[in-house]
Formats: sequence, C-alpha cells, structure tokens
Amino acid sequence: MRMKSLLACAGVLLSQMAVADALPQRWVSAGGAISEWVVALGGERKLVGVDSTSQYPRSLHSLPSIGYQRALAAEGILALKPDILVGSAEMGPPPVLVQLKAAGVRIELLSAQPDVPSLQHNLTELGQLLGKQAEAQALMEAYQQRLNSQAEWVKQVQQKNPAPRVLMLLSHARSNLQAAGKDTLAAWMIDQAGGENLAEHNGYKPVSNEAMLALDPQVIIFADGRLEGGTSPAALLEQNPILAQTQAGREGRVLVIDPTLLVGGLGPRVPAALETLSKAFYPSAVVQTTETN
Repeated sequence: MRMKSLLACAGVLLSQMAVADALPQRWVSAGGAISEWVVALGGERKLVGVDSTSQYPRSLHSLPSIGYQRALAAEGILALKPDILVGSAEMGPPPVLVQLKAAGVRIELLSAQPDVPSLQHNLTELGQLLGKQAEAQALMEAYQQRLNSQAEWVKQVQQKNPAPRVLMLLSHARSNLQAAGKDTLAAWMIDQAGGENLAEHNGYKPVSNEAMLALDPQVIIFADGRLEGGTSPAALLEQNPILAQTQAGREGRVLVIDPTLLVGGLGPRVPAALETLSKAFYPSAVVQTTETN
C-alpha cells in the first residue's frame, strides 16, 4: 500500500513537471500593467524583455527593451528568442504581430479596458500561462476587496462633500498637453477616487489654454514621468504658467502621478493610486478619518 502511495505521488509530481515544461518559459511583455501582473504572479524570472512602458518594479530596467508597445519591431523581439509575447490590445502594429506569429512566437493579447471584468479575465489568462491559477484568483479577490473599500469610503465622504472638478493632463511634449476624456483609465480613476472629470470628449485630446481656463478645475492631475519628485508641482506650474491661473493652480492642488499607471489596463498599483487621489480630492475628510482611527 505504501509503495502504491509513493508511486501515485511520483506520478502526480511528474505530471506537474510535464505541465510546467509545456508552459511558455521565455516571456516578452508589453504594457506596464501587464508586466506588473506577470511579476506579481511570480513570473519575473521568465521575462527576457519588456517594452518601454514597463517601468515597475525597477528590477525590470535591467531587461532588454523592445521599444514602445504601439511601435514594436519584429527583429528586436525575435533576437530574444521568446516563446510568448504578451501584451494589451494596444500592442502593435498588427503586421509585426503577424510576422512574430509566423516565426513561431505565441501572441497573447489581453484587454486594456479599465473595468474589473477585464482585469479578472487578464489575471485568469496570465495565471493559466504561468501555472499560477490559485495565485491569480487570490490576487483578484484582494484587489476587489480594496476597490470595494475605496468605493465605500467615497460614498461616505460624498454625503457631506461635493465631488471636486478634476482635469487630468498628459504631456508628450512640453507644448502638447492632452486632457484625459471619457472611456479612458484616467477617467475611471478620477471617478473611483471620487472626482468629477471635466473633459467631455472621448479618449485623449489636446486642450488649449483657453479651454483650461474655461474649465477652471479645482484639482489638476499631471501624468508625466519627467516631473516625478517632491518639487514636481512647482516645476509643472513653471513650465505651464497658464495652469497657475486656474483654481487648482491658485490653491496648490496640483498632483503628479506616474504615467505608466495608465498603460495596459488596471495594474497592481492602481488601488494605492486611488487612495492618493482621494486624499488630494478630499484633504479635510482624510484628516478627520485619520484622527478618529
């Protein structure tokens, strides 16, 4: 009986090893959130390359870069000999993906939609590809719990406080500010943090000085990696003097966030970012909550 048990255990172990060997071992990832989830699921050691938006954790900086996720080149990726290229639906261009697939690279496109069902699907897919299904489910449950707590806090604070008028700006060049409109992860984050997004257009579109003054946001969120650091709000107002004329500029309610938070769908750092935004939206409410704990 004992010998049969040992043989059964050995069979299970060999079966698990065979499944692990069948999974892709050399990964290239494109899209900040996608790469972060691969790491969170314990797959960092399988990564042999990442795109330029995959900046977190910083250990990814040591990996070869395949360039920007929307402008990939087949040659650089094939040189890394990957088994799989995983990224969001934003990844491309399509002819490059076709070329990579023809060369034997498995292509997995995940959703970049800013909603929980899309995240659930992404984590399920990544968990299966990494052989980490249980870990993926646990991460999703913990993530949902944090979002539920965030929503409950916003509901309570808005009973006594109106939602602040918010504008999120992205900078691709110093002279080209774009406002985050509807159907974007930025808009989803503003809403989840308890703000009112002032941009009515869809996607990201340039915004003029006149439009910014007319909108007169109470809070400005600026997504630009070049301005990260303690002096970033001051640097932002110095580079864009028109912002100082808005209510947000006059009252010093300017916040800088990491732009890679907005790439590839909901990532692991989003719940913490929502808490940061909520503190900026409702500073007095946060202080009262802290004092009563």
